[in-house]
Amino acid sequence: MISSENVRAYVERMASGEPAPGGGAAGALQAALGAALLAMSARYSTGSEHAAQAERAAARAEELIPRALGLADDDAEAFGALSGAYGLPKDTDEERAERSRAVQEATAGAAQPPRALIGVGAEVVGLARELTGWCNPNVLSDVAAAAEAARAAVATAMVTLEINVRSLKDAAVREELRAGLTQGEQAVEDAAELTRRIRERVRG
Repeated sequence: MISSENVRAYVERMASGEPAPGGGAAGALQAALGAALLAMSARYSTGSEHAAQAERAAARAEELIPRALGLADDDAEAFGALSGAYGLPKDTDEERAERSRAVQEATAGAAQPPRALIGVGAEVVGLARELTGWCNPNVLSDVAAAAEAARAAVATAMVTLEINVRSLKDAAVREELRAGLTQGEQAVEDAAELTRRIRERVRG
């Protein structure tokens, strides 16, 4: 679990031949890093007339960190369940039917961490946009880094979610998950626009 490993050990495990953690967990880690950068940036902005806003932003960003890290573990667990479902026997009609049911159930479960990650990443982008309006100018680059980390997290989650949606037979579940893709598209666009505006301010 990511909560019981240091960064080096976790990254090295990701680089190994193990199937998990993989892309989904990497995206969750990106979101956590983005939230951490925003918490730091907000705390460097508490000396202004926006001190109360900065404290609230820092507190919310800190709440998002364990949420994002938890999704890294959720993603790895869901991948394990899906792999297990695909490994079920399929020699008889009954076994094939049970395997198909289990695969669909596990696929729906595997879609939940990336769906949730899109929401977390979108909130990180929203907080970054808020901070840009009043943060200490010295941390603008950190706010941009947070937005870009969140953008990577959301884009990664969208790819994973699309793969799962494609495999689902339940139309209602597919439609609900596609709403997450719409939210993700907006978050990716917002993050790119925010970074562009920050770069323009930095350039003067």
